[in-house]
Amino acid sequence: MKSPLSNLKIGLTLGDPSGIGPEIAARAVSALRGRFDFVIIGDRRVFDRVAESGLGKSLDFIDLNNVSRRGFKFGKVSADYGRASIEYLDKALELIKGKRIDCLVTAPISKEAVKLAGYNYSGHTEYFAQNCRAKDTVMMLLNKRLRCALVTRHIPLNAVSSRLTTAGICKTTEIAFDSLRRLFKIENPRIVISALNPHASDNGLIGREEEWIIQPAVVKLKKKIPSIQGPLPADTAISKAIGGKFDCVISLFHDQALIPLKISGADSGVNLTLGLEFIRTTPLHGVAFDIAAKRNPAADIRPMIEAIKLAVKCTRNQKRA
Repeated sequence: MKSPLSNLKIGLTLGDPSGIGPEIAARAVSALRGRFDFVIIGDRRVFDRVAESGLGKSLDFIDLNNVSRRGFKFGKVSADYGRASIEYLDKALELIKGKRIDCLVTAPISKEAVKLAGYNYSGHTEYFAQNCRAKDTVMMLLNKRLRCALVTRHIPLNAVSSRLTTAGICKTTEIAFDSLRRLFKIENPRIVISALNPHASDNGLIGREEEWIIQPAVVKLKKKIPSIQGPLPADTAISKAIGGKFDCVISLFHDQALIPLKISGADSGVNLTLGLEFIRTTPLHGVAFDIAAKRNPAADIRPMIEAIKLAVKCTRNQKRA
């Protein structure tokens, strides 16, 4: 008899129908067919435009039929497409709650299109935090060489300092630590907290956030995670993590993590939402309307494949826990 872990059902939403989501979903599913069981959630007509002939008919496909055929084109920012992308997520949550799928992989959505559609989500993470009533969610971004957990996410850079708190840094770090143990089976995760200012402020010469906010968080965290280090200058923390000294960097703002992740391995980049009752991943890139509009050259499907593999790995580890 097969173990329940051997036939997991992966939910896969198509993201913004006008972006590269349908294409990378179709090509990744085709490449992995026979290895994993998928439930595709989207608009079949859009999917069929980018999929190999007959692929959609051979899949477990939930067709919401919510994209008008009249005037549809790739590479377009549209309120209708933003609405459609959110409806795919709504359906995916329904399937999660009904235990029809075990985990979820989401193709990219357009924040601009979602906003035009009247929704107030700044991204997938915020959507799931609100609709799953998850008290604490953390965005973990990773590739094959580096993992980063973000303290702040989609906010202006000039707002980062005022939004940083000792409690927020502690909560992000604790969730990341527990997730590394539970989802990645790292018994004693090695974590470092990045500084905010250059040179970790040089003892207060270049800002006081390290002294007033970050160092107090490190002191508190040492009670649970004695090996924790920081605040180290961001360049030092990240280079040491890439070199294998740390299992995760606690990054204080969005691009502090995204820039080194994309430089060190964009082709394996994945976004993993921590703090939900289920595993949700997505490729570490956006809708790429420019590529979707051209339709050639084809989009890189490696991040989507990595997102699928990571979702399966983490779901299996979570079920075994």
